[in-house]
Amino acid sequence: MSQDLTTAKENFIQGISRITTFWGFPKAMGAMFGTIYLSPAPLSLDEIVEQVGVTKGAVSTNIRNLERLGVVHKIIKMGDRKDYYSAETDFWKIIKGILREREKNEFDRAIKSVGESLDIVRNSIPDPGEKELTLFYEDRLKTLNQFFESLDKLVATIIAVDDMRSGVLGKFGK
Repeated sequence: MSQDLTTAKENFIQGISRITTFWGFPKAMGAMFGTIYLSPAPLSLDEIVEQVGVTKGAVSTNIRNLERLGVVHKIIKMGDRKDYYSAETDFWKIIKGILREREKNEFDRAIKSVGESLDIVRNSIPDPGEKELTLFYEDRLKTLNQFFESLDKLVATIIAVDDMRSGVLGKFGK
């Protein structure tokens, strides 16, 4: 591979790794996706270990997560006991999978936590010296709770629209 392609690949993998850590996923997960995405042929776990430079255990764990999110797909080659992986290239599917996963787990817990905190503040009997602080907490928590509820509806709408788009386009053969 030429120096330019090597540099481009390394730069791409670093960028994808930054995005994955921003979304709360391990850096290695991004490096693995970047490596698989820029591979013209499906890669085995051993090839991923070699190219990414992490342990086989880390690759195995992260590949299952990538597969669950729909970011990579397992490819079985007849007569070969190894599993191979190729990257999903439809980024709408990738985003939808990530939004579903994040929305389903962490986001629901965050919304619940903010809502519970707001209920505690609203139901509390503030100490005489803390009325102003209690009102401040209530205002801040209420604002964040409303934002989370709106964001939750937005994510659900994006997923529903994409599901509908896929269903309609599928009926007409795209």
